[in-house]
Amino acid sequence: MTPLLKVDGLHTFYGSSHILFGVSLEVHEGEVVVLLGHNGAGKTTTLKSIMGVIEFRDGSVRFRDRDIGGLPSDVICRSGLGYVPEDCRIFKGLSVRENLEVARRPPREGRATWDEERIFALFPVLKEMIARRADSLSGGQQRMLAIGRTLMGNPDLILLDEPSEGLAPIVVQQMLTQLKALKTSGLTVLLSEQNLKFSLELADRAYIIEKGEIRYQGTTEALRNDAVLRRQYLMI
Repeated sequence: MTPLLKVDGLHTFYGSSHILFGVSLEVHEGEVVVLLGHNGAGKTTTLKSIMGVIEFRDGSVRFRDRDIGGLPSDVICRSGLGYVPEDCRIFKGLSVRENLEVARRPPREGRATWDEERIFALFPVLKEMIARRADSLSGGQQRMLAIGRTLMGNPDLILLDEPSEGLAPIVVQQMLTQLKALKTSGLTVLLSEQNLKFSLELADRAYIIEKGEIRYQGTTEALRNDAVLRRQYLMI
């Protein structure tokens, strides 16, 4: 089966600094796949390279078997890829409702539409704060708003960068429950994470990246049962 997203041999640089060394991964429709690694391992750079936020020097990115490498980020977004950066990038001077509205796009053929009603069913707290400015929300609420805003674009696949980072444990658990609901809805997700427990509960498959190279790929079940591998690459 052709993957929904196929990344092959990415080499990405920041100036003269070589960050990604031949990163390859794939995500099939309906999967949740996690890219695990420590800070500085190359997780965010991988997501940004896929989305066209930064240019990669070599390799390829194919989405729905179409080469999207080198396309502008807005074109990639319109093709059906959504991106939630770690810092959320919400419009802080706009209300919750306005943040959602600016991202609204027509539904894709054969797909259930993401609208305010579905977003508020997934994140009820946002409905309670619909008229509030986004900069008055807590960090966890801003993360929910960023995900909701991305969903309003009716993507086929979303890239989530560190969704649990910096959140209180109770909010992490809420986020996990909400992302499990997204998975149940059939949405395809590629996330980057450091939180192994969070990832093992959510993802179907995992890749481990270290110093810009993929060191492991396999099921999360296999990773859960391999203590030597976890200690070697994740020190857990």
